[in-house]
Amino acid sequence: MSRYANVLMKRNLTILLLLLSTLYFVPRTYSQDLHFSQFMNSPLTTNPANTGFIPDGDYRVGINYRNQWSSIMAIPYKTMSAFGDVQVMRNRFENGWIGAGGFILRDEAGSGNLSSTKIYGSLAYHQLIDAGSLISAGFNVGWANKQIHVINLKFPDQYDGKFFDNKLPTSVALASNNINYLDIQLGLNYAYFPNEKIYVNAGYSALHVNQPHESFFDASPGIDNRIAIRHIGFLNGSFLLNNLWIFNPNIYFTTQAKSYEMVGGFNVHHNLSGDGEYQLIGGLYYRLKDAFIPMVGLQWKDIKATFTYDATMSTLKTYNNGRGAFEFSLIKQGVFDTYLGNKRQSMCPSFRN
Repeated sequence: MSRYANVLMKRNLTILLLLLSTLYFVPRTYSQDLHFSQFMNSPLTTNPANTGFIPDGDYRVGINYRNQWSSIMAIPYKTMSAFGDVQVMRNRFENGWIGAGGFILRDEAGSGNLSSTKIYGSLAYHQLIDAGSLISAGFNVGWANKQIHVINLKFPDQYDGKFFDNKLPTSVALASNNINYLDIQLGLNYAYFPNEKIYVNAGYSALHVNQPHESFFDASPGIDNRIAIRHIGFLNGSFLLNNLWIFNPNIYFTTQAKSYEMVGGFNVHHNLSGDGEYQLIGGLYYRLKDAFIPMVGLQWKDIKATFTYDATMSTLKTYNNGRGAFEFSLIKQGVFDTYLGNKRQSMCPSFRN
């Protein structure tokens, strides 16, 4: 092996090990569970009880896109989602309603073209306890599919002394390169809004409660190929400081098997137009032991667009120069013209009267 090839192999191996060690702190290492830094802008994937839980609207639709490690990988990780939900049956329950919606997740990872597609339907019930409290419970059920294209992978027994040649035969054999399973998730929410200037929301969800089997290999004694239950907890707030500023702190924690992730920070909305029709958004978040995440965005009437960038602070920054991932979120939400003849009022602090 040439000196250059030896150095290159050691460098690639070091990057791989660093990736694995860094990913220990985020949930996608275990069964490739999907996640977004903008958890607050991906409500249905964070908690099924968020379905129809729209403090300042009656319906919403949105998309999310995440691109990760493009600075060090020829084919980066890409995660995409689209969702929609609506409040229904508001005139059937006393101070309560049902939320109905669904979402699609798509993830593509690595040179093996490992891909994941998930489609969920969600339902939740929301009940006002008094004039300033709301409790919600929900669930979603989905179909999940994973595929891997083995032809693009290279295995240890395909190393010819100088290079990895995937044209050489390999002893590695998959039972299947295409698997499907049913997935069930549950969630609870509580919101407190004593006046028009204060809003606090806390929630807990359990994902993969049916612990479906997920493996490209046949079952083996002593090896559990079930997906571990993933627990998510979050606390959000919104505070109207004055007619120009709204302050939104957020914190999120998730754990699955031996992996965990914690993200905390804030964003602020600045009233640009006086009537709240145009708002500038800025913020800063931090993922524990991994990255700082600045946020910028703009709200135009009922459409909000936000962009975040994961600036790596872990040891991986030596190789990616701090360039971790970027995310984009676009959400449209609105209010139906009438609900029992009356305009729907927001539970969340707002610049609009």
